Amino acid sequence: MVLQTLPAAVVVIGLILYTLLAGADFGAGVWQLSAGGGAHGRRIRDHCHHANAPVWEANHVWLILVITVLWTAYPTVFGAVFSTLAIPIFLAALGIILRGMSYALQNAANARQRRYIDVSFAAASIMTPYMLGSVIGAIASGHVPPGNALGAEVASWTGGTSILAGFLAVVTGAFLAAVFLAADAHRLREPDLVESFRSRALLAGLVAGGLAVGGLFVVRADSPRLFDGLTSGWGLVPVVVSGVAGLVAMGLVVVRRFTAARIAAALAVAAVIVGWAVAQRPYLLPTTVTIEDAAANDTTLIALIVSLAVGAVVLFPSLALLFRLTLTGSFDPTTQGPPAVPGGTVSRERRKHAAQTAIGFLITGVVLLTIAEPTVAHIFGLIFLLIAMLAGFRAVGPTELAARPAEPVAGRSLRDLLRRPW
Repeated sequence: MVLQTLPAAVVVIGLILYTLLAGADFGAGVWQLSAGGGAHGRRIRDHCHHANAPVWEANHVWLILVITVLWTAYPTVFGAVFSTLAIPIFLAALGIILRGMSYALQNAANARQRRYIDVSFAAASIMTPYMLGSVIGAIASGHVPPGNALGAEVASWTGGTSILAGFLAVVTGAFLAAVFLAADAHRLREPDLVESFRSRALLAGLVAGGLAVGGLFVVRADSPRLFDGLTSGWGLVPVVVSGVAGLVAMGLVVVRRFTAARIAAALAVAAVIVGWAVAQRPYLLPTTVTIEDAAANDTTLIALIVSLAVGAVVLFPSLALLFRLTLTGSFDPTTQGPPAVPGGTVSRERRKHAAQTAIGFLITGVVLLTIAEPTVAHIFGLIFLLIAMLAGFRAVGPTELAARPAEPVAGRSLRDLLRRPW
């Protein structure tokens, strides 16, 4: 039973991390929409943009983790969820793509274009968490039957619990973002931005708390079993923890203890997800499919767990370094300086040769992996792909790129950018 349950625990942890990290990124988009005009509104949007810059792509690794583990460990549940809830999942994916595209284009547009980009970014930042929340609500309320596309295409994710979960995802993301951004503004010694996000954090916290309390009546009417699980036994514990942590976070925001408020706010939101998982146990699809019923065979689960353990050795130290640099202000404009280039710069000719080497090994590696049959050919294919990756990294010359002064791209044509020399 432990072997079958462990991937489910990984899914819950992945959902918590995605909600806390990517949820805060989505919440920043909400505040960009409501920033207002003028110079102060522009500073709010720029602050949100800067805070997201180092981590906005890395945070989506947790969604990929959840999908991959669910697909591998519980394939029947994955098929039922992704077929019945294809519409909200597609809209969420579309929002992620639109949001990333809008974010990447913000610095390459004039003032008029940037207004449209800001609206697009904010709209995607609201649509994506709402749709993902509606998916959770549909699963929790038992509107996803086992089997391929056996649930209602629209009614399955438009019930009361789904709507509640969607709005709660948007509001809690806005709350997390406001607390995190207030802490960042405090570190940057921007008192006007601190007050702006402090007031937003208090407002979002009140709305989220009211929505959570009022939502219990919605859950009782739409999903009695989930309501009983949340209000009795072990399910009640995370609910109480969430409420207490939320109040503590609000109090810390009031007294401007933003670093501690970050931890309390994260605990409050994480406890909501834990409460849902505890209330729904032992079912993955309530009242129909248990964890043990849906689990893949032992060989697959063991291979998955070993893969997760190996991947964690690379993933967690990398993300820990990224967030340490972010939270300590190493990426702040006021603390950055031109990085040193150890050993001098790599000549353009050497980078050209490295690029040619990378292309050659890439093609050879792909051929060996996809066409050749012997196992030894596959081994060499992997080695060649690794060499291609290292050569490509050398060809880009990241150290030289970091040392080179940034050039404005607004107003320049695509042809000019493509003609830019190495």
